[in-house]
Amino acid sequence: MARAWVDISLDAVAANVRALCERVAPAAVCAVVKADGYGHGAVPVARAALGAGATWLAVAQVPEATALRAGGISAPVLLLSEPRPDEVEEALAARIDVTLHTAALIAALGHAAAARPSGSPPVKVHLKVDTGMHRVGAAPADIVALAHLVQAHPHLDLRAVWTHCAVADEPERPETARQLECYEACLSDLAAEGITVPLRHAANSAAALLHPASRYDLVRCGIAIYGISPAPSREVDLLLTPVVRLATEVSFVKPVAKGEGISYGHRFHTERDSVIATLPIGYADGVFRRLGELGQEVLIGGHRYPMVGVVTMDQLMVDVGPHSAVRAGDEAVLLGAQGDERISPEEWAVRLGTISYEVVCAIGARVERRPLSS
Repeated sequence: MARAWVDISLDAVAANVRALCERVAPAAVCAVVKADGYGHGAVPVARAALGAGATWLAVAQVPEATALRAGGISAPVLLLSEPRPDEVEEALAARIDVTLHTAALIAALGHAAAARPSGSPPVKVHLKVDTGMHRVGAAPADIVALAHLVQAHPHLDLRAVWTHCAVADEPERPETARQLECYEACLSDLAAEGITVPLRHAANSAAALLHPASRYDLVRCGIAIYGISPAPSREVDLLLTPVVRLATEVSFVKPVAKGEGISYGHRFHTERDSVIATLPIGYADGVFRRLGELGQEVLIGGHRYPMVGVVTMDQLMVDVGPHSAVRAGDEAVLLGAQGDERISPEEWAVRLGTISYEVVCAIGARVERRPLSS
């Protein structure tokens, strides 16, 4: 048995993609599988998403695209940020659509593409415009000049112009509408120069679900395909199916007297005689150290029990009560369902003051991934 494992429901991934496809039609769905599919396993998630109707995949780094190709994925893959100069050849070998936003990388990609064997197809380029995220992307005033540079290279093919929404998960804020106005102004500037943009995309999960005007031709859905709402919304919660179940087994059970300190620093002391169960999973596996001090609960036997003391690197402790029937070998669920109870990534995120994205991406490499499908 694995020391700890995470069950990944590929059926749930597929259900989420089907729901998204229906919601955003006629726009196409691009499943974002960067960071090893947000910690869920990029290749199995990609296959499930494509089988359910997604027609594109997206990654953040060139090696992630290479891994998809090595896994037998032949669908269109978009690199969401510029490759480093030393990654250009690998990007070409992976046969991906490449995001560009600087003249230097346009020149580097064009030069590398020209050096390929005669008859090689042009490299598909997506120009990114920064409409207000201010992370990466070309200034709106530069987008026409950059598009002309792409078109000047016979081995580059301008396929798309895109942008990214910064606050779409807060639908009451006006910035998303302003970003879309800026994006459409860029498209108008390109059209005035006679530059055709075959594909337009702006929406992440939050925008795709909450801002219909952002859908254009393609939506890039990441967190939503993993069954996690990108914004507080009862409607969205009902639309999505949870994907992750993080579990382990109780490794040790011992009685502890009232007033005894638990874990490093003895920051928690038992308030009564009780039974403490140890679980062989810790912050090296993605269970944040503070969760024990915050009283986050785990599920054992379908009941909620609080973590106590700080989470250590490899283990954590749970107060299962003075008359507990919990035994070594019992399954303990940290995320997901057991019986009638469920613990969501959002629950952890609220306690930690973070977002659910960080929770699932933090699940460590030594936790065994178990992709499951019916």
